[in-house]
Amino acid sequence: MSEDKLSSFLKTGPDWGRMKTSVPGIFILKMPAYRASPTRLAVELNPTDASGAPTKKRGLVLRSAAEFVEFNGLFQQDKLASLLKSVEQVNPPPAKAAAKAGDEVLQI
Repeated sequence: MSEDKLSSFLKTGPDWGRMKTSVPGIFILKMPAYRASPTRLAVELNPTDASGAPTKKRGLVLRSAAEFVEFNGLFQQDKLASLLKSVEQVNPPPAKAAAKAGDEVLQI
């Protein structure tokens, strides 16, 4: 992705706007100014569906290469996978989406 496109998105993109990249699941996120921090761009990692749209409201936001290195080290921890499996075993199964009142479903 060219720096010209990134600069343009930083200047003209909407606050909290998301720009797709050529890699599914990797987005550019425009973060608005906050207190002493100016408007800036970040990289968002967010799984996508079949159409390329993000599946989560907000993914993992990386603000710098140093943050990426820190998170990458955490993802490499051998104990993380076993911890996640234990958490899955303890948690109740996800609730199935129930039809809302008034939402008719036509069986064909």
